[in-house]
Order: sequence, then C-alpha cells, then structure tokens
Amino acid sequence: MGNGSGVQLARFHLQGQPTESYRSLLYLEHSREGGNQKLASWTGPKGIERYLSKAGNGRLIQSLKSFLANRTFLSTEIFGKRFTVEDLIARILRDLREEAERQFGMPIISAIAGRPVRFVGAETTEDDAFAEGRLRTAFQLAGFERVEFELEPVAAAHYYESTLVRDELILIGDFGGGTSDFSLIRVGPTMLRNGHTKGDILGNAGVGIAGDAFDAKIIRRLVAPFLGAGTEIRSMDKNLPVPAWLYAKLERWHHLSFLKTKDTMNLLKSVKAQAREPEKIEGLLHLVNEDLGYRLHQAVQKTKSELSSAAKSCFRLSDGPIDIDAVTERPSFEEWIASELAEIEACVDALLQACDIRPAGVNRVFLTGGSSFVPAVRRIFEQRFGMERVRTGDEFTSVARGLALKAGNEL
Repeated sequence: MGNGSGVQLARFHLQGQPTESYRSLLYLEHSREGGNQKLASWTGPKGIERYLSKAGNGRLIQSLKSFLANRTFLSTEIFGKRFTVEDLIARILRDLREEAERQFGMPIISAIAGRPVRFVGAETTEDDAFAEGRLRTAFQLAGFERVEFELEPVAAAHYYESTLVRDELILIGDFGGGTSDFSLIRVGPTMLRNGHTKGDILGNAGVGIAGDAFDAKIIRRLVAPFLGAGTEIRSMDKNLPVPAWLYAKLERWHHLSFLKTKDTMNLLKSVKAQAREPEKIEGLLHLVNEDLGYRLHQAVQKTKSELSSAAKSCFRLSDGPIDIDAVTERPSFEEWIASELAEIEACVDALLQACDIRPAGVNRVFLTGGSSFVPAVRRIFEQRFGMERVRTGDEFTSVARGLALKAGNEL
C-alpha cells in the first residue's frame, strides 16, 4: 500500500497461470552432494510445481498453521533432521517475503498479518495467545523485524469499508481453511474521516470449523471406504476393524502430511498382510508412500466447488492401485456437513446475542473466503438477514487487501 496507487497484490505463477494466492504449502527434498546431505525446500506455487514434477523423494506438508495451538506438537523429524513448527512456517514466510521484495523493489522488514479470531484447536484465550506467539516467532525467523496482527474478519471489514459511501453496521464472515470468524463492526466514511475507535467493533466470534472440515466429510464418505475404512483384519482367529485413527488423520490435511513415518508405514504393511480386503489397504499405502496429499486435496476441492454450482459432482482419483470414481449430490453433501453448519449458525447467533443486535439491525453481511461459495453456508445468512443484504467479493484476497489498507491508514 503506498505511492497513491492503492493496494497492489504480489502476483505469482502456477503452471504458467498468474495467481494472487500463495498457498501455505511446503515441499522438501533430501539429496546428497559431494558426500554431504542437503535438504532443499520449495513453498507456495513453486512447491506445488516441484511436487507435481515428482523430482526426487520429497515430503509435502500442508496446513501447518493448524498446529500452532497444539502444545504437544513441538517438533518433527524430516529426513533425519528435526524442525519446529515455527521453523517450517518460517520457510514459507521467508520465500513469500523475498518474492514480494523482488516484485516491489524494496526491503520488507515489517508486516501486518491476519490471524483468526480463534486458532484451530484453541480452547482458551491462553491457547490463542500461545498460537499467536508461535506465529510471531515464525515471522521473526523469516526476517521480519516487526509484525502486528489483525483479526481476519476485521481486515476484511477494512476492505469492504473502502467501497462504501455511507455508514453501516456490518457483519463480516471470513471462512478460511480451518476457522470461520465473524465480527460486528461499524464502518463507513465517518469512521474513515475521524479514525476508528475500539467501540466501532461491537464483537468478535469464531469457531474452528471451515473448509477443511467440509473436506474431511468428503474424504470420509467418498475416499476412505475405497482405502479400507470399515474393513477388517484377521488377528488371533478374530476379526478386528482396521485402526480408525489412520482414517481420522487422512481426513485432516495437516495430519495427512505427517502419516509418512517409519512406524506408520510398518503398521500399514502389517495391516495389509492381515486384511480381508488387502487391495484397499494397498491403496492407502500407496497414497501415503507416494505423498498424494495434494492430488487428493485437488480432487476434493473440485468436487466441493462443483457442488457449489451444480446439483451433483463426480469425484475422481486414480493413481496406481487407487481408482475412485464416485458420484455425489448436493443434498447428500449438505447432510454430511449438517453438524458443522449448525455450529456456524450457533456461533453467529451467539455473537448477535452477545452484542444485543437483532438481525434487522445489521445493514449488510459481507462474506469472504472459499467456503462462502457453499450454498448451505450462504443460506445461514440469507435466512437471517435476507438475500438482498448479503454481499461477497474478492473472496480469496479481501483480507489481504484490508490488511494493506490498515497499514496505509497507520502510515
């Protein structure tokens, strides 16, 4: 933000196509050069391209921020070297900072960064503070000398405010991968002219449910059964279920990234040897061993996107022993995510009640983030506030734009 030109977003390239998104993805490869071990990493679009090229025996890691509130996840071993969560996130932030410096032609040593109202897995304010502290450390390791945090729905409100010609009381709904966050804020020309005060933010609320939880239900219903979920193994003349925890980790992107360990691979081989349907366990082994997490993610996103605009979608994933071809319809998907939708509804209603605001008192609802496209999510707000008051726009970049506007206002 600066030089009178408004907000400029850094642009990247993924498989020859421009994008303004930098996926928080990390791909690592292990190699030997001159007898020395070397660990190289790629992040964001370059990480995706390197992963898809299958160059070397690498490790793909997604959704690292989901571990920030987890006090038991201190570090992990990758190719014999131990890393903290902060180390791994810092690699992504460092690459992002250096690419932005190259594009904008200036050093970048400070940032205003978005954060959810409630981090994934945070149950107390202490958990949230712990997660933010770890994220701050990651920024510092990445070369930032100063970082301030702003709640993501508040940042989206700054962006929406820049489009207004009159004052409004708005409800912002920001749907990320791991969290859904909401804020009630007074915005408009008066606040821009006089400056915002703490009283302009009536309240914030968040729930650790969003796009990743919807993805998990697609995996549970369409993918896991083809990979052995619900099948049995023979053990000591007994029939026992295949360990369910394997599929619980399969459903979460941040856990799937860490299934590829020696112990887990040995367990899967043992399960396959005893399985009544070994071909399905072979598919699970292949998915974990070949690091197909991103391929699975893309297939799930395609189905979720198609169900947002069409009545049905065909889920397709084929690689080696894996051959999944399954059709699902929107009503079935909405039934799968009914409990998550209910939690989002309850969070919105609790925020309105805590602020003593009736739905009729809210002038506009601004929804942002990928899951704002899901029709069942939109209906939550259309039923409470009316279709005419619900707005969307720049669903994947409004938070970034709002953070830049906040920074510009503070200069």
